[in-house]
Amino acid sequence: MGWAWRREQWAVAWLSVAVLGAALVGAAGAFEEGTAVYIVTMKQAPVFHKRLDLERFGSSRVAGGGGGGGGDTPSTSILMKPRHGPAQPMNYGSYLVRLQNSLLKRTLRGERYIKLYSYRYLINGFAVVITPQQAERLSMTKEVANVMLDFSVRTATTHTPEFLGLPQGAWVQEGGPQCAGQGVVVGLIDTGIDPTHPSFADDLITDSYPVPAHYSGICEVTNDFPSGSCNRKLVGARHFAASAITRGVFNASQDHASPSDSDGHGTHTASIAAGNHGIPVVVAGHHFGNASGMAPRAHIAVYKALYKSFGGFAADVVAAIDQAAEDNVDIISLSITPNRRPPGLATFFNPIDMALLSAVKAGIFVVQAAGNTGPSPKSMSSYSPWIFTVGASAHDREYNNYVVLGNNLTITGVGLAPGTDGDSMFTLVAAPHALKNNVASPTEMSLGECQDSSHLDEDLIRGKILVCSYSIRFVLGLSSVKQALDTAKNVSAAGVIFYLDPFVIGFQLNPTPMDMPGLIIPSSDDSKVFLNYYNESLVRDETSNKIVSFGAIAKILGGQNPNYGISAPKVMFYSARGPDPEDNSLANADILKPNLIAPGSSIWGAWSSLGLDSAEFAGESFAIISGTSMAAPHVAGLAALVKQKFPYFSPAAIGSALSTTTSLSDREGNPIMAQRTYGNPNSTQSPATPFDMGNGFVNATAALDPGLIFDSSYDDFFSFLCGINGSAPVVMNYTGNSCSSSAMTGADLNLPSITIAVLNQSRTITRTVTNVASDERYTVSYSAPYGVAVSASPAQFFIPSGQRQQVTFVVNATMNGTSASFGSVGFYGDKGHRVMIPFSVISKVVHRS
Repeated sequence: MGWAWRREQWAVAWLSVAVLGAALVGAAGAFEEGTAVYIVTMKQAPVFHKRLDLERFGSSRVAGGGGGGGGDTPSTSILMKPRHGPAQPMNYGSYLVRLQNSLLKRTLRGERYIKLYSYRYLINGFAVVITPQQAERLSMTKEVANVMLDFSVRTATTHTPEFLGLPQGAWVQEGGPQCAGQGVVVGLIDTGIDPTHPSFADDLITDSYPVPAHYSGICEVTNDFPSGSCNRKLVGARHFAASAITRGVFNASQDHASPSDSDGHGTHTASIAAGNHGIPVVVAGHHFGNASGMAPRAHIAVYKALYKSFGGFAADVVAAIDQAAEDNVDIISLSITPNRRPPGLATFFNPIDMALLSAVKAGIFVVQAAGNTGPSPKSMSSYSPWIFTVGASAHDREYNNYVVLGNNLTITGVGLAPGTDGDSMFTLVAAPHALKNNVASPTEMSLGECQDSSHLDEDLIRGKILVCSYSIRFVLGLSSVKQALDTAKNVSAAGVIFYLDPFVIGFQLNPTPMDMPGLIIPSSDDSKVFLNYYNESLVRDETSNKIVSFGAIAKILGGQNPNYGISAPKVMFYSARGPDPEDNSLANADILKPNLIAPGSSIWGAWSSLGLDSAEFAGESFAIISGTSMAAPHVAGLAALVKQKFPYFSPAAIGSALSTTTSLSDREGNPIMAQRTYGNPNSTQSPATPFDMGNGFVNATAALDPGLIFDSSYDDFFSFLCGINGSAPVVMNYTGNSCSSSAMTGADLNLPSITIAVLNQSRTITRTVTNVASDERYTVSYSAPYGVAVSASPAQFFIPSGQRQQVTFVVNATMNGTSASFGSVGFYGDKGHRVMIPFSVISKVVHRS
């Protein structure tokens, strides 16, 4: 099955998508009001589950029966065969599609509907445009398990490899950056990709670089994603937009019905995970170093389901997940979060999380961004224990430039810009004070934001520093720094300074490229200091109050060179926090979220030549942006390194290796801090808890030698879902399997953490570790959460390579309390392994006689 064969298949596949797209565009306007997109799940097993049933036939365990917890099956053992088996014959998948079509025709006979997708690999179902009455009729049929209304989702480097220690650590163990991640396919569900970017070229190396034999995906060919766009690095690319097109929100001229990235976000995240090594970062004519992905030798497969104009919809995302799994990717990275908490019995029961549960069952490691809704508690947007959730931290590189005022005050700014000439001081002139006579009112916002040079008096501004307002309009894309720079050049200004409008509070200002001296003051408090100095220095006519002269002076110190050595990492204010909400009532789940933190602040990454997401980087080949969207692909790339070294690890085993080897201190040896507020976040920091940072800050090199692994199988997750009170019908609807009696909670899952939402007097918790290193003797040590007594048995054990050991913790409440308290458990090996897990207890109840 060679590359050329796959490319031909793409052409055929794209033809059908194009026809569907045309049909949707034609039908959307004619469809009556009151219709909506619904995701329908059928009871019959999907392709992958059917394949597992066949593989398990004859075993002592009934396929899919009860879901039970406990021992491994051949498909889930961390030390046994790889998941990539022979491809399932497509006739069963075609059979499922025929059943779906037959159901629709029979139930909605003679009525109007549009079927958007057939899901068949991870889930058996479809997305369809129907009325609520039609949805009700479908839900009443014996073949249908679940009907849910579609919902919307949104999107949530040069130095981070060094900050994470890759060049001297993990990459060395893998044979250097030219080998790191080889043979692993990272699937990214995002806004597409720019295939022309050098970060995704495959001609930068001379040795053999084959497409992994297990990957079966194909590459769409369209006018803006032509033949030849894919290669040995970018091995697959598709797009999914049927739900968006049907809703009439798809803007074909801006969103592109192809894998092409018109936003920039997808290109950025792909390069962070697995972009090529040593790509020069040149922005605004200045060189900012060389970029590399975390796994620069890994392969990239792109599944575009998010768009510039509107974000995305679950129906399209589920289709992307389903296809990525069928294509046999090894890792799925989602820098997306739902726009609302899922309704119903528990947050875990929604089409995206359920599709990802099946992906985990298929052996795929799933990474998701925690969301940018921090710093408030329970702001998490990625809930389920089978998903590896990543929060955002700062790293130790900052780009700062400074404005030195005539009163000797120095104010910090952000701006990838040169400084003004020498030590000379330049007069400051605010745009509203430099208008041509009687041309426009100075109250017009765009004038204060320096968006139009035609109203400004060039003679008044020439050779001076132009002062502009940075308002909410910049955040919304209605004004831009680039336009202000053009204005400054048009009036011959020596530089430009932006002061922050107070309504922008809470927005993360990234370093912004400027091709002339300039900066943005990112603090509203500093902006007030700056404006006070400026206004107090104005000389006005005592009679008319008109400005006679501008007395404020300043110079700009350049910010194109980074500063290192700040206290890092730290949890960024926008990074979503735990505890994990179990349902809409905000009850706490016994599951730790996020799982860990990774660099997400001011991250350099590749940028699409068509990228519109950040106007400041329009036309550039790299951008520096922030968010948990940037943190998740860091971990996806590092997971590829773990997968390369341990190809038979289950998803839970990969997650455990990453989780138990994290760092709990910053580069100065102090506890990792967490920002607590939007405004002036660095002044409101306090030590991070597991609900801020999960297990801690990712340590890529240590993850390649974890010592002990905490493994969990699909069956364990199934039993956990069955343990939720009243969940049996919902579990049956989503998985097609019936629940046997289960009392399992999240605390009982064999996770690399312990979280107890309500400790009612006493609780016994067990964890099972597997030794993936050589024979070793371990000592168990723990720090009990406040108000809790803990004992562990055994306190010491010897564990041969490949063997398992169960450890039991008896946990007793010693005082009542409703605030969370935190401790830890450490497994210390006599050969140097150190395996750490956090211990969190929220509510404590002591029995009173």
